[in-house]
Amino acid sequence: MMIELATTALLFLSFLAFAAKRGLTYMHVYQQEEYDSERLLSWIWKNKAFDKRLSVVVIVVTILSFFIPPVFVNFLIFTAMAFATYREKDPRKDSKKKLVATARAKRIFFPAYFLSVLAATWCFLPVTPMPWLWILNIHLIPFMILFVNMMLAPFEEMNQKKFWNEAHNKVLDYQPTVIGITGSFGKTSVKHILGHILKTQAPTLVTPGSVNTPMGISRILREQLEPEHKYLIVEMGAYGRGSIDRLCRLTPPDFGIITSIGHAHYERFKSLETVAETKYELAEAVVGRGGQVVVHERTLRFDYTRAMKEQNENHFIVCGESADVDKSKQADKSYLKKGDLEIHKIIQGGKGLEVRFTWKNVTYNVEVPLFGIHHGHNIALAFVTAFELGVSSKDIQTALQSLPQIEHRLEVRKQSGGLTIIDDAYNSNPMGFQSALGLLSQIGSSKRKILITPGMVELGKIHDEAHKSIGAYAGEVCDIAIVVKGKRIPTFITAFKETGASKQLHEVESFDEAQKWIAKNKQDGDVVLIENDLPDIYERVPRI
Repeated sequence: MMIELATTALLFLSFLAFAAKRGLTYMHVYQQEEYDSERLLSWIWKNKAFDKRLSVVVIVVTILSFFIPPVFVNFLIFTAMAFATYREKDPRKDSKKKLVATARAKRIFFPAYFLSVLAATWCFLPVTPMPWLWILNIHLIPFMILFVNMMLAPFEEMNQKKFWNEAHNKVLDYQPTVIGITGSFGKTSVKHILGHILKTQAPTLVTPGSVNTPMGISRILREQLEPEHKYLIVEMGAYGRGSIDRLCRLTPPDFGIITSIGHAHYERFKSLETVAETKYELAEAVVGRGGQVVVHERTLRFDYTRAMKEQNENHFIVCGESADVDKSKQADKSYLKKGDLEIHKIIQGGKGLEVRFTWKNVTYNVEVPLFGIHHGHNIALAFVTAFELGVSSKDIQTALQSLPQIEHRLEVRKQSGGLTIIDDAYNSNPMGFQSALGLLSQIGSSKRKILITPGMVELGKIHDEAHKSIGAYAGEVCDIAIVVKGKRIPTFITAFKETGASKQLHEVESFDEAQKWIAKNKQDGDVVLIENDLPDIYERVPRI
């Protein structure tokens, strides 16, 4: 009797530990998916991230329970559960983007954990001594998390509204000039460039990193916005229709910059027309306040965006490359008109970019210590906006000469042993990828060129075609490609291999494994491009 009680207690304790570890695993994904229940369920289904190993053991033990005493049944399940707990990684420590114990995460995790433990008690009731019930308990863990979040929804909405109002009222009280920036790609880079220029003129608050959601921006405003801030630069992310509109209500914009409309986050929008309409919610808000909108001319490929611009000509400033710079315009239509800012030349040198453009009948030559041809129009967008805000062209050019590189966005670093790293880990879309490969070709012209990439994400139905195209180009440029999670991008691998038998391609399971390959095989003068670094939800799918 005592032995049976002891094994029962051990089994219960092992489930306490297991439920905590497994709950943290799902919370980690939930947090990265911004507590979107539909996306968590989609991730679980797509990656088959439901328990398999422990469940199989419990099924076997259930069959054995007809032939062995309960004390052995409990001990076997305890042993399996303890081992599974030991193997499960802690996302608070063992992950790229660690699980952050925010107040919201705690509000979801602890009640869900309590419910999981409470549900497990039925396995010990005299009327239900069936081992297979443990399988149900194991698989209920993510659904407990979803259930608790659903029950907390009214409270979370009320809480978010409170924070939203505090942040919004601060903006209204301090009245900084608000510059909103959105786009499928390029927005963080333009924010970095413009922020650097404006900080040389007056106190400026720039939303940090990739903070671009209502709650993230609200937190920054509540904690950091001060009365002396003359300028507030807000990066605005879009995750569906109305996303930008909500952010514009939070921080009513006086100026807007729309950098691009492309296939980033295509899975969420389903069509480029929807992307365009969503991004141009910023233009609507700015025009409604009588402000100025600075846009890249390629955003005018859509009927909706052109119509808005034509109806509000005095509120729009358009920037774009001439056909000499953007070869695609020799075949496609250009939407640049007389009086728009036209970029004539973008030259990548060893120390940075030289950009020449004409605006209002004045030609400017700007030198900027950035790498990547695509930054040419990012510089132009920031230049025009700063000029319209009252900064002289001389001051803008002086500020640009001291611009630091943008972290993880074509950041070029020299390392010991003659190794050069081109770090583009935070910036992967078809256009950016192509630009990065062009830079790799130039910097590594007489050296061994190595690419590390897991490919691109959230491209929807163009995923295969985009990777086929970029794989072919990578094959022309690179000597070696190290592909992380190659099963995601088979068309890239096929296209790369078709470019020549002399090319090397290695498939690895993680970015860490790719780095180890470089450390072991590097040669003097190697140039390594790191193109995209998958978040944990793509690269480190738990093996459960």
